[in-house]
Amino acid sequence: MNIYLLDDDKNVLNILKIIIKERKLGKVCGFATDGSDGLEDLEHLKPDIVMVDMLMPKMDGITFIKEARKKVPDAAYIMLSQVSSKDIIGAAYEAGIQFYIQKPLNSIEIENVITNVTKNLTMQRTLEKMQNIFLTEMSPPVREKQEMEEDNMESSLAVVQKILKRLGIAGEAGSRDILQIVEYLLKNPEQMQEATLNDWCSHFSDVPKSMEQRIRRTASAGMVNLANMGIEDYGNETFSEYSNTLYNFEQVKKEMDYIRGKSEKHGNIKIKNFIHGLILYSQGD
Repeated sequence: MNIYLLDDDKNVLNILKIIIKERKLGKVCGFATDGSDGLEDLEHLKPDIVMVDMLMPKMDGITFIKEARKKVPDAAYIMLSQVSSKDIIGAAYEAGIQFYIQKPLNSIEIENVITNVTKNLTMQRTLEKMQNIFLTEMSPPVREKQEMEEDNMESSLAVVQKILKRLGIAGEAGSRDILQIVEYLLKNPEQMQEATLNDWCSHFSDVPKSMEQRIRRTASAGMVNLANMGIEDYGNETFSEYSNTLYNFEQVKKEMDYIRGKSEKHGNIKIKNFIHGLILYSQGD
């Protein structure tokens, strides 16, 4: 991952460079001490990850991120700050950050956050590729990997089961249906792209619409639980990871606003993306 650093304190920049280099977290492709210089750099460097200080002269971190996302919308943004106000942290997440790190910097936390962000970016990019690649274009080694042996299948389903527990939906009626769909798609990867959720459900139920509704209700319950985690703590590990992979962060944010009474609309869920995400996690990607 190419990482860009922005902080008006040169000592902080040097510390971040050392941590990233020594822990092999990526490559520092550029840095700046001023927001305007940073915006100019981003257009040319197109980094994967941008680490931004909250409090800077001339342009604060939140303003910078709002402008930066217009230039590099696919980058992941990490905020650094001594500020602990929930309102400010919330505003930073609304601006588009994925993680918020409190100063003074801790090398272990820096490593964990960058590792998490890298994992999320990889997941998102793989999902995008899955949506645009047909099985006929896949190489034989990929097909062989997808034809998993029984022991690997059990391991994969155990990963999915663990994720459903983390989302608080393992006990929902649709969780069993979700596991069935995941297992079916792992065995029949050609069905992932062209078939609909209703098509998948028709392999297991004479009334596929009912099964589909159970799955949608369960996935929706997962979003509600995730939104409540975010309201309580934006830094919650489960919230940070799955709001950007299994779900769309903007939609999770809408659900949070609904729960807070700020909106009359729930967040939307793309069920196929949700299922695809579970499959990617189950394969260890």
